Amino acid sequence: MNNTKYLSVLGSTGSIGVNALNVVRSFPDDFRVRYLSAHTQFELLIEQAREFTPAAVVIGDENHFKMVKDALPGIEVLKGRAGLLEMAARDDVDTMLNGIVGSAGMEPTIRSIQAGVNVALSNKESLVMAGDLINQLLVEKGVDLFPVDSEHSAIWQCLVGEASEDIKRLVITGSGGPFRTTAPNAFKDITVAQALKHPNWSMGRKITIDSATMMNKGLEVIEAYWLFQLPVEKIDIVIHPQSIIHSMVEFVDGSVKAQMGLPDMKIPIQYALSYPRHFPQAWEQLDLAKIGTLTFEEPDFQKFKCLQLAFDALQGGGSLPVVLNVANEEAVYRFLDGDIPFTAIPELITKAMNAHDFLEHPALDDILALEKWTQAFIRRSKRS
Repeated sequence: MNNTKYLSVLGSTGSIGVNALNVVRSFPDDFRVRYLSAHTQFELLIEQAREFTPAAVVIGDENHFKMVKDALPGIEVLKGRAGLLEMAARDDVDTMLNGIVGSAGMEPTIRSIQAGVNVALSNKESLVMAGDLINQLLVEKGVDLFPVDSEHSAIWQCLVGEASEDIKRLVITGSGGPFRTTAPNAFKDITVAQALKHPNWSMGRKITIDSATMMNKGLEVIEAYWLFQLPVEKIDIVIHPQSIIHSMVEFVDGSVKAQMGLPDMKIPIQYALSYPRHFPQAWEQLDLAKIGTLTFEEPDFQKFKCLQLAFDALQGGGSLPVVLNVANEEAVYRFLDGDIPFTAIPELITKAMNAHDFLEHPALDDILALEKWTQAFIRRSKRS
């Protein structure tokens, strides 16, 4: 019997996509790539397509369409946002791995679920912006969503075989980023180069800045809320600088389960694709004696204002997480462009959250409209 899983890898040229293809490369009998997508990195997309021979690829930046099409005879080439959404809606794959960065990944997640395709989700913005809608669709379509973020993969693994009434709380760990020990009065002088130097993880630019502001942890709390359907009061954060324990679950009897591993995204990606199996693999192994010491600290909500904003958005509900997510994304890109200081990121997010017209139950059209409104609001807001 053929147990090969057919995959669609969206965002295949980003850090998640590249690691996902490393997993596929290691298990050629278990996984086959049917679709790939990239936004601007057309040369790497061409290289990946030549190796994995998918049925079709998407190049988001339409300026590169002709080059990709000419380079890949025999492979269907789609272009632009419309091409991406069309590919996401195709139902001839077992799993769509969503490695797209930012709010652009939300609608492809929804399209795949609507098509009855399981989703391995790295794009946390999907659940942050449309968690309620996505959970309804998962039930309606009988589709599974497999978390790829290391923290949510850890919680998922710790919950296997456990009764929901036995869970006391989820504990999401975070490294604290590059500014864990930086004095708050020095934040105004933080440079882009400093913010991009993560102590443990190798990630894309946007998510690395999110780690520096700790917004990443805030978004992960919102994602965990929708993934595991526990009240926000049962979701905590602890700072763990070594990034060896990826998250924990505490039970009502006081026992705690923790999932451990080196900070290597191939491990949670592989588990999302191979679930319920843990495939044997020769990735670098965890040596606790070599690590020596594991330490933990409370998060500093005063210093990392984005963290508090995320909790505020989750508790406020409705359209607040949508605006939080999109405002953060736009503010991060303005910081990366040198247009605003590091400290302006939470200030601009706060302005957008306060200025928007709140919706209690935003539908997909509302979310897409809010996305455009928030993008425009942040882009025209004066630097702080």
